[in-house]
Amino acid sequence: MPSVPVRNSFRRYVRLPCEVVREHDFKLVGDLALDLSTHGMLVRAKERVLTGEEVVVAFQAPRSNVWFDALGIVTRVLHGRRPGDDHGVCLGVEFYGMHPRTERALFEHLRGLAGPEALRPLRTLVAA
Repeated sequence: MPSVPVRNSFRRYVRLPCEVVREHDFKLVGDLALDLSTHGMLVRAKERVLTGEEVVVAFQAPRSNVWFDALGIVTRVLHGRRPGDDHGVCLGVEFYGMHPRTERALFEHLRGLAGPEALRPLRTLVAA
């Protein structure tokens, strides 16, 4: 039986201005957070980025004046070719090295927000 992927954190729907800067040349590569969790975010890309690149992220928490800074690594590049990819090229960024108190504070700001809608329709099961 195939294993079912399990999420380590909950994602929340947001539309937050942010700055995602590539670490090696400090070029702005992302400017809008589309979803956010305590472990990472999905960001609209402004520049071409490869998976594995390290980035610095700055964003203001939802419904707050509190700013968060985080180090991250690009773990996924969505090229905007699938149905539902309305925002074009996007980057999946995984945070690392975040202090537990900072992570907890971000969790509190995300509490009560809705989860993102599925980008693709559910697949039907085929009887074998």
